[in-house]
Amino acid sequence: MPLFVLAHFSHHLMGSLLTPLLPFIRSSFNLNKTQVGVLGSAYNLPYGLAQLPGGWLADRIGPRKLILVGISGVAAAGLLVGISPNYLVMAVFLVILGLAGGGYHPAASPLVSASVTEQNRGRTLGLHQIGGTASFFLTPLIAAGIAAALGWRGSFISLAIPTFAFGIALYFILGRRGYTEKPQSDTATDDTEVPVISGSRRRLTVFTLLGVVLQVLVFSSLSFVPLYVNEIYGTSEAAAASLLAIAHFAGLWAGPLGGYLSDRLGKVPIMLTVSLLAGPAIYFINQVSPGWSIWLILLVMGSCQYAGMPVLESYIISHTQIRNRSTVLGVYYFTSRGGPGIIMPALGYLIDNYSYETCFTITGATMALVAILCTLLVWGKRD
Repeated sequence: MPLFVLAHFSHHLMGSLLTPLLPFIRSSFNLNKTQVGVLGSAYNLPYGLAQLPGGWLADRIGPRKLILVGISGVAAAGLLVGISPNYLVMAVFLVILGLAGGGYHPAASPLVSASVTEQNRGRTLGLHQIGGTASFFLTPLIAAGIAAALGWRGSFISLAIPTFAFGIALYFILGRRGYTEKPQSDTATDDTEVPVISGSRRRLTVFTLLGVVLQVLVFSSLSFVPLYVNEIYGTSEAAAASLLAIAHFAGLWAGPLGGYLSDRLGKVPIMLTVSLLAGPAIYFINQVSPGWSIWLILLVMGSCQYAGMPVLESYIISHTQIRNRSTVLGVYYFTSRGGPGIIMPALGYLIDNYSYETCFTITGATMALVAILCTLLVWGKRD
């Protein structure tokens, strides 16, 4: 497990640099909000799209090669982002960055879940999530410090080189530990233990939709928080970038806690709770000021996002057959990781043409509406 936590951390390191460095990049290339949103799309949309073939390949050629590309390939693309001479070239390299990362999650999650019984699956996936969360938590702090001294390019370049080397080393370590073929069995279930019952596919679809909307809207909203506090309150670019660490700090404990509670209380109650909290939290970004109030809102948003992740992964794994599990996970990762690629330009357009308040109000109301509708459809179910 520690090895996979470190792998997850390394996989997300390059991608998590973009959002905290957006104030620096915007100033460097003189971008408007819509263009900033397009940069987010250039990474997130290909990242989501690549989950589909990533899941398919993980079911057929095994996880090790995909994990290698998901770490070292991502690092190489991050190095190219750091030397981008202009906005358009940077967008192209961000597309490559997203495509390279698409295979990691569909390859790694089944390996992690197969190592434990179903009763402990949510907690284990939550522990695996700590690696990715730690990356999103530490990166804004590291990136802000490096960018203040060496510029945003220095952040990408200096972190890409050791990440590339780690990915190569991990590839050989996994080979020595026997992760050379695709997984053939699951300690918790086999095909006969996932019966197809009436309404199960509908509940899986509704539950997955709710989890995807939660992740997409919270992530997309958080992406504009550094720009919001920088422009509205005059916070420095470095301080604005570091604010995101508060939201991602929540994932260090919210992910494992959400997974643990879902194992004990049921997946449906936990997902409904965090989804119903997320809409008001997004709206209240409009009401905060620098200090404890924005810290609290960011903490709540991060807790909702990260608590829901292992719950949804565990639900999907528990309700799909082993032969197509990575493929179904690939569809989930495609929509949840690629969704911000569609939503972020739309939010940037709302900010450019209306206001931050309009943007966060519409996003929060949408989250609340989806959560209420999905609650009505799955209410009364524990798992």
